[in-house]
Amino acid sequence: MHKQIDYSFPYPSRRPLVCAENVVATSQPLAAQAGLHMLQQGGNAVDAALAAAIAATVVEPTGCGLGGDAFALFWDGQAMQCLNGSGPSPQAWTPEVFSHLQRMPSRGWLSVTVPGVVASWEALSQKYGSLPFAALFQPAITYARQGFLVSPTIAELWQKIIPKYADQPGFADYFLPQGRAPRAGEQFVNPDLADSLALIAKEGAAVFYEGILADKMLAHSDQHGGLLRKTDLANYQPEWLHSIVQGFAGYEVHQVPPNTQGIAVLIALGILKNFELESYDPDSPAFIHLCIEAMKLAFADTAAYVADPAFTDFDSEALLSAEYLAYRASLIDPQQANEYTAGAPNAGGTVYVCAADSRGQMVSFIQSNYEGFGSGIVVPDTGISMQNRGMGFSLEQGHPNYIDSGKRPFHTIIPGFVTQDNQPELAFGVMGGPMQAQGHVQMVLRVCTFKQNPQTAIDAPRWQFQHGKRVLVEASMSEQVVRTLKSLGHDIHRDEGEAVFSFGGAQLIQRVAGGYIAGSDGRKDGLAVGF
Repeated sequence: MHKQIDYSFPYPSRRPLVCAENVVATSQPLAAQAGLHMLQQGGNAVDAALAAAIAATVVEPTGCGLGGDAFALFWDGQAMQCLNGSGPSPQAWTPEVFSHLQRMPSRGWLSVTVPGVVASWEALSQKYGSLPFAALFQPAITYARQGFLVSPTIAELWQKIIPKYADQPGFADYFLPQGRAPRAGEQFVNPDLADSLALIAKEGAAVFYEGILADKMLAHSDQHGGLLRKTDLANYQPEWLHSIVQGFAGYEVHQVPPNTQGIAVLIALGILKNFELESYDPDSPAFIHLCIEAMKLAFADTAAYVADPAFTDFDSEALLSAEYLAYRASLIDPQQANEYTAGAPNAGGTVYVCAADSRGQMVSFIQSNYEGFGSGIVVPDTGISMQNRGMGFSLEQGHPNYIDSGKRPFHTIIPGFVTQDNQPELAFGVMGGPMQAQGHVQMVLRVCTFKQNPQTAIDAPRWQFQHGKRVLVEASMSEQVVRTLKSLGHDIHRDEGEAVFSFGGAQLIQRVAGGYIAGSDGRKDGLAVGF
């Protein structure tokens, strides 16, 4: 299988391209090696991805925890599989509960929806894993019980975000040893989390949703004004779905369907299909301008229409109609930045892991607490940190994401996958809230249209549309490009030091003859590893 791949490295890089028959890539090196260990023990790509994800709850607590959610796109060797591991709101979350507020809470138990990550691990392992479920927990348990040395980027983020959480119940006890965030290279231990992980390894997800861990979560919720109930946890199951797809440049780009923002990626790419992309330089201001405008249009429609499909009659795939996307593309002025409202197609808060094995399986897996440490809630005697995905709801009556009982909120976290001719091509993800969909678009364009290798695609300077005409760009973007974008009407702001947090962290694995090539983002601490 010969492929046209550009193996040049024109951008400054802190990571090598990894070439191997079995690979794992994620944002924390100890987590990546936990996954690699499973592959070396005879496990498959699912085992590797799960072991890395489980370890990440220990070694990267600034991004995920046992109280988070997850999504997966997975090539099982023959077909694409898709898992929605996000949880709904508690049944007691009626609109009246929040009627006195102007916006959804971002901290505390009234921001916590039912956590789906533990059930998602078990569902993937039972259906597609080859190693015992308990074996996947051993690296994580060891790091939690015996400690690990905190890596530099995570230490910096830890220090940066703790003012948001220090007053939350249990947070300081677990995540502020010695009254402060741990510094880079300092050892951090979490023995209560080790015990919780060991319980799940031994008894399965049932102990988290119906057993002693559930009891402790519920007691803490009751104590601090939460409305989580026993049936909310006991009734939870992740959902197997079909991915949504957009044909692009001879490939098929896959995303998890709503309630995620993944459809924004497909909308933007569908709009860009209406331009002769190959005629552009990927780093030129003219090309970046087109991409920013397409992303604005995609976000306008996503914000207006995407929600839990069980609570809306709107068919979100109408947003992917070729005719509709051609119309949306016609709104783009190549010479002028604009602002857009949603169209009318029917008119008339992460840790990402990818893994691939010599058997042909490829996994794209993402899990998150949402905003760093999520809600800030840490359940006593468990080390379980809870997400704050309730923030994804709206308090605007009539909005698709208006708060309701048993409803999944809008989710920013998305795994990405690309196939070609019904064969796996690329497992990828870009962590970072609203940067995720934009990062996906930038990665697909660089790999699929311009044939850049995964590490080069990751290393390239990024941009991020924020709101209105405001666009944040990395410090490494050339001054000439910035000047030209400004002349087109973009409100450009150059990031001077926050790039490690603003522009996400990408991981990419691409299939080639005999194995895979993989890249990992230097904006994070992680790496790609293989054998």
